Amino acid sequence: MSRVRQFGENVEGYNIPVLNEREIRATAGILFLFAFIAIMMAIFKGSFVMLKYFIVAFLADFIIRLFVSPKYSPTLVIGRLIVSRQVPEYVGATQKKFAWVIGLALAIIMLVLIVIVNSYSVITGLICLICLVFLFFESAFGICLGCLTYGWFYGKKAQYCPGEICDLKNKDDIQKTSITQLLMVFAFIAFIVATVYLFNDFFSEAPGDLWEIIRSARG
Repeated sequence: MSRVRQFGENVEGYNIPVLNEREIRATAGILFLFAFIAIMMAIFKGSFVMLKYFIVAFLADFIIRLFVSPKYSPTLVIGRLIVSRQVPEYVGATQKKFAWVIGLALAIIMLVLIVIVNSYSVITGLICLICLVFLFFESAFGICLGCLTYGWFYGKKAQYCPGEICDLKNKDDIQKTSITQLLMVFAFIAFIVATVYLFNDFFSEAPGDLWEIIRSARG
């Protein structure tokens, strides 16, 4: 029974229980996709049905992660199946548990406000935004924002962080950013801003049927 309830897995060469970051990132991407669709439907269609189902499923999954074991979390099992052919990247389970406790707390608040009370407010909107940001950073960059607060809360460094970001080290040349590269980023942003300013009216025109446009051009 203790093995069933153990948080994380024992892997040779690691002195604490660990989790596979690759399956966690895959799972975060799946959750981000469904959360984004549900939130967009609530914003643009005024339908909160999918969002309510998502909140219930999200909460149930996190309860399983934290109070049973991550290895039995349905979404993490799906993530494991997706990345099963990839080499695992092990991360400390302790900081992930702390981050998921934050996720559980946010899910409970959303369950009360949106599902039970059947309401929306600035509070629910802010929590939705926080969840999307957390899931996006995890899936896109491998950065667990909740894990970053682990060190601040407990006053000690986490072990086995993704990409070894917990360990100070000198950057390789390929990781360094030059002034020229930064200038290209700022120039690209300026280009986008200028494009919006100059072509906004043109881009705002509703598109027409392609075949009607071709017939009009021929006629």
